[in-house]
Amino acid sequence: MIELKNLSAGYSEREVLKQVDLAFVPGQVTVLLGPNGCGKSTLLKAACGLIPRSAGEILLDGLLLEEHSLRQTAQKVAYLPQSRAVPNITAGRMVLHGRFPYLSYPRRYRREDYEAARQALEWVDASDVGGRPMTELSGGQRQKVYLAMALAQDTDTVLMDEPTTYLDIRHQMEVMALAKKLAERGKAVVLVLHDLCLAMETADRIAVLQDGMLCACGTPEEIWNSRVLERVMGVALCRAEAEGRHHYFCTLPAGKGE
Repeated sequence: MIELKNLSAGYSEREVLKQVDLAFVPGQVTVLLGPNGCGKSTLLKAACGLIPRSAGEILLDGLLLEEHSLRQTAQKVAYLPQSRAVPNITAGRMVLHGRFPYLSYPRRYRREDYEAARQALEWVDASDVGGRPMTELSGGQRQKVYLAMALAQDTDTVLMDEPTTYLDIRHQMEVMALAKKLAERGKAVVLVLHDLCLAMETADRIAVLQDGMLCACGTPEEIWNSRVLERVMGVALCRAEAEGRHHYFCTLPAGKGE
């Protein structure tokens, strides 16, 4: 479990996050929402130690993050960035990179590593591309391979920065269903999304950031009642009930976009 306590972090002289208190709870899907530049991606990077903090604490399983070695952290936290370089290797070999934290040097893959990679590709419905070069895959196919790599890492916490990028609506919904399945297995799953409606319909908790500060955190129902997304995002969030559940949609406020 990761706990952020009064966390401030950023890049060089520029502080992006300011005094954030937030915990990523096992068994729940937490979605980070907020306008561009509000600190969502920075929060994920700081949470797993990729950028330094300027104040506050990051606890990983009750210990300060710096008390864990890089290898120990990688065995506990998987991080899927928003974008990455595309290496000229097969998709199956890319997924195997998720097993690095469990290998000694020189890296020699074991039977369990190949099996973890195979299962991860199957989980994301990408078994058919395992033998193909990454450079030949579509953006959506690559994204599924990167998701599989994060799953093959087999950690208690999974951080994903905009994992639905490049995916069509069906595969976006499949990613969220996968996130729910991981949470049901007791993992803490944290996603940065831009789709407010998808987040409201699938998340267990929603954390809303604005100008580097956490301005709300709660269940979708609590976020709905607070109207915080309308204030922060500048849209009218609406919902309707169908088939026994709420469905959300966004519109511009009255007088905007006319």
